[in-house]
Amino acid sequence: MSFQLFPAIDLRAGRSVRLYQGELSQTTDYGDPISAAQKFIDSGAQWLHVVDLDAAFGHGDNGDVIGRLTQLAGINIELSGGIRDDESLERALATGCTRVNIGTAAIEKPEWVASAIARFGARIAISVDVRGRQVATRGWTESAGDIFDLISHFDRIGCERYVVTDIERDGTLTGPNIELLRSVLSHTSRPVIASGGISHLNDLRELAALHENGLEGAIIGKALYSGAFTIAEAMAVLS
Repeated sequence: MSFQLFPAIDLRAGRSVRLYQGELSQTTDYGDPISAAQKFIDSGAQWLHVVDLDAAFGHGDNGDVIGRLTQLAGINIELSGGIRDDESLERALATGCTRVNIGTAAIEKPEWVASAIARFGARIAISVDVRGRQVATRGWTESAGDIFDLISHFDRIGCERYVVTDIERDGTLTGPNIELLRSVLSHTSRPVIASGGISHLNDLRELAALHENGLEGAIIGKALYSGAFTIAEAMAVLS
């Protein structure tokens, strides 16, 4: 499998937005998420990384928009945000998304997450959002435990994939945390998707060099919305 790109669509009140280091107070509005998604698809994207920020922060949800996104032709969606119990998990899977990423519940409800993995297998990924080595939960507002302890636990119970976000680089265009990713990849044999800090095409080249070590792909947000490069340009670099 080739290195995969995941254009990000973060949803707040039905709009596509970007946060700076996960802070709701530092939000930039980028308009209609359906139009953004269609542009990514038309440029050759095969996946979208969709985050329901309202659900993550407990301010409601964007279920209607997510449902419309999953109906777009030719795209797979991984969905994050507010998936913390059977009801929210089943609602997320019912949207038609390919898989869901579970974050806060991995810390707060590990037994429930283990049962979800047992039921749904590869449709469940663990979202590991970190500052330094500390895992962040509740929309990145709380800290809870060491990243490597968390990964070791979920390796043992059969997690098939991790999405690793360096919060301090998210939305900053300061480059990905290669050192962190190398450490994670040496700690687990499961596929890992990287997120946070990608700012130019050389970042993607550097990340793609880790593909043979288990880095499956990268989530790209601010770089696309700021015009640093396009999905088509990124795919050309990686081809």
